Amino acid sequence: MLRKLFMRRIVICYIIIIVALIIDQVTKYIVSSTMVLGQSIPVIENVFHITYFQNTGAAFGILQGQTTLLTVLPIVLIIGILIFLTVKTKGSHFTLPLALALICSGGIGNLIDRIRFGAVIDFFDFRVFPIFNVADSFVVIGCGLLIIHMIFFDKTESSEEAEEMEAEKVQDAEDDD
Repeated sequence: MLRKLFMRRIVICYIIIIVALIIDQVTKYIVSSTMVLGQSIPVIENVFHITYFQNTGAAFGILQGQTTLLTVLPIVLIIGILIFLTVKTKGSHFTLPLALALICSGGIGNLIDRIRFGAVIDFFDFRVFPIFNVADSFVVIGCGLLIIHMIFFDKTESSEEAEEMEAEKVQDAEDDD
């Protein structure tokens, strides 16, 4: 029973990754195919614009031109997150796998851009903050959920997880008989 619930949760997380990735890539396609690089369309004048920008660096424009580092590092991190998501989130509050799924989808979305274009397509422009995209938003939301998880849920999980694992071992032993 717990194993089925865990597997269902993992499948849901992978669906979230795919849907979030599609949303990210579709928005980037719309911007890159309908706008000229550098073009800015005011949505709320001097507050929020859609501005087509290609970032060859990381967050806030750091590490400009470090394409190899900014390609290899995310691949390693994404693989690590996917393994952790699949193997180590059993018994955790749902905020943990959801946070990891959002972080992973954002990382994959920006990685796709970096591999395809050598840069990440950004377009949300609030004029007082660096231009960003949907994938960046998923990463930030995922990190926020991860912080919430660590503050509110992580402390109680170790004892609950131990109890669930013990119950599952008993159930598995009974199933084997």
